[in-house]
Amino acid sequence: MIFSPLEQFEITILVPLSFVGFFDISITNATFYIFLALSFFSFIVLLGSWNLFIVPLYFQSIIEIVYQFIFDMIKDQASLKGQQFFPLFFLTFGFILFCNLLGLTPYAFTPTSHIALTFLIAFAFFIGLCILGFVRQGSQFLQLFVPSGVPVAILPLMVCIEIMSYFIRPVSLSVRLFANMLAGHTLLHIVAGFGVNLLKINFIFGLFPIILLLAITTLEFGIAFLQAYVFVILLSIYLKDSIKVAH
Repeated sequence: MIFSPLEQFEITILVPLSFVGFFDISITNATFYIFLALSFFSFIVLLGSWNLFIVPLYFQSIIEIVYQFIFDMIKDQASLKGQQFFPLFFLTFGFILFCNLLGLTPYAFTPTSHIALTFLIAFAFFIGLCILGFVRQGSQFLQLFVPSGVPVAILPLMVCIEIMSYFIRPVSLSVRLFANMLAGHTLLHIVAGFGVNLLKINFIFGLFPIILLLAITTLEFGIAFLQAYVFVILLSIYLKDSIKVAH
């Protein structure tokens, strides 16, 4: 991965397997890192909740902080009615966070840098929340597309805009996460390559890109957490629309 900043996003087959219909079920680097992210997250959750203490230890403190953080997020957006979906949102947050963080390790692969994965997650939630909306509210769920207090003359236009904005949700969710991961990791690769070339010419000049690289890496750790947070809090807002929570 030294010739192009985009080489780090290439999907390569690790274990070739046969086709099932039109689908290739071979194990790729994307498959491996998705499994790795789920494994790390599950391990830390199990480690932090295996033997609980009144005064929490290190891993227990981390799990309790994240647990309370996601719990309060859903409660603030979807009230206590949305707490039955807490395990799903907790898993989604952890999965996205660990996919983002694993991608920051050298020579690693970032699953969330591919629109195929981010759109699959967003679209699955979109379909699920649509079904939940009709199950909970019936035909009244369609009132979500009819803004209140709008003059009759422009009501059809507003309904069209609301419908378009609703159906664009999975696209905005997936593109936001994918674009941030893609851009950030590409920038890291470019700065790292620039720094290596300068080090070959002059050691002193090469230190400046290295310092910049460390600063960008620190920023990317913050973005990894921020993107997981934004993804889940937007899902919480969409959940509120499906279960009709009044504030």
